[in-house]
Amino acid sequence: MTSRQQPTGPRFGVNYTPSQGWFHHWLDFDLDAVRADLDSVAALGLDHVRVFPLWPLFQPNRTLIRPRAVEQLGLLVDAAGERGLDVAVDGLQGHLSSFDFLPAWTRTWHRRNLFTDPEVTDGQAVYLRTLAASLAERPNFLGMTLGNEINQFSGDPHPDPDRVTPGQAGEWLARMLAACEAGAPGRLHLHAAYDAAWYQDDHPFTPAQAARLGAVTAVHSWVFNGTAQRYGPESTAVAQHAAYLVELSKAWATDPRRPVWLQEVGAPAPHIAPDRAAGFTRTTVAAALDCPDLWGITWWCSHDVDRALADFPELEYGLGLLTNDRRVKPAGRALADAVAEARATATAPAPRTTALVVDLPADAPKRSGCAPGGAYFEAFMRLAADGARPAVVLAERAADPAYLAARGITELVTPDGSGPQGPGPAAAGR
Repeated sequence: MTSRQQPTGPRFGVNYTPSQGWFHHWLDFDLDAVRADLDSVAALGLDHVRVFPLWPLFQPNRTLIRPRAVEQLGLLVDAAGERGLDVAVDGLQGHLSSFDFLPAWTRTWHRRNLFTDPEVTDGQAVYLRTLAASLAERPNFLGMTLGNEINQFSGDPHPDPDRVTPGQAGEWLARMLAACEAGAPGRLHLHAAYDAAWYQDDHPFTPAQAARLGAVTAVHSWVFNGTAQRYGPESTAVAQHAAYLVELSKAWATDPRRPVWLQEVGAPAPHIAPDRAAGFTRTTVAAALDCPDLWGITWWCSHDVDRALADFPELEYGLGLLTNDRRVKPAGRALADAVAEARATATAPAPRTTALVVDLPADAPKRSGCAPGGAYFEAFMRLAADGARPAVVLAERAADPAYLAARGITELVTPDGSGPQGPGPAAAGR
């Protein structure tokens, strides 16, 4: 991946939210402020950051990618490298913390579909290739993510969606990933969806795309999606939600050892009260580290949003590991302690030998049973509450002994406890 000495075991990082100006800092880029922010991140013992250029600021016209903006991105990556931090870069921003950032050449009088219009997709591919190429020779550049949860533009509940079919979504993903690879061959290029890809019936971005396209699978775990509201902040479902998504994603991977990146997870108030944020952080990290083939954990986010900035949803202001003036919060200290402990022990998790079978096809048009409140979700959480460490396997792979052996699975269970028959079947419905 890079020429730098990589940490052994899972990676630990944070999504970088600048303490001054949030992501609007690109308008008034201050390298000294960035360096101070990165110093406070590095002091937590983390090894990487994920950063977010704002697409309309970097590519304000379809044929104009601002050289100064690209240069500033490079300065940020270099500053991170000076502090021992690797950098993953998101491209098409896209959507961040409830705000959409789309260039004018895709909206209103120039309204064109983000995923299917030939001129728009040509512009996107050039932009992604340009960003990747500008960083390709930097040893601390991990790779590109196409954009932050860009699947949210493709359908409901977005107020102005760019409709796309699953086939068109797959073609768009493959083309954009190829553009990143052309710019920076061999780096960690991937795409990232919010949880509609796993939970929402008929969503055009599918679990199979998430688990088969790109170098790793990315999952974003947010318990404000109904998990905390339905089951309570101290529930097994809340503690295990991130681990559940990691394991759920593996069911659709064709490579039984495909890495999974927990690319976003955070402690959103009031669903997780501030005085419980540290405990939530510890339990979430511990659960995720119990998942084999975890690439890493990247917390959301580094610094709180300045309350001088208006109109954010209330929960967005306090998600930082550090305050707006760079003081470490309890969740930040809990993560730093968890990272230090994980590196000190450096013990790989044992295989998850019991697998809960999910009876869905590869394209999974009806997947709401996997969502909070769904029968499959609740069966998984019952197993976890009983002390099991469930994996997830598609029904179509449940009779494939070579595949099961590659994942270390020796026991198959179903949500209703009725089968399929295998070595030592157990009931998840107990």
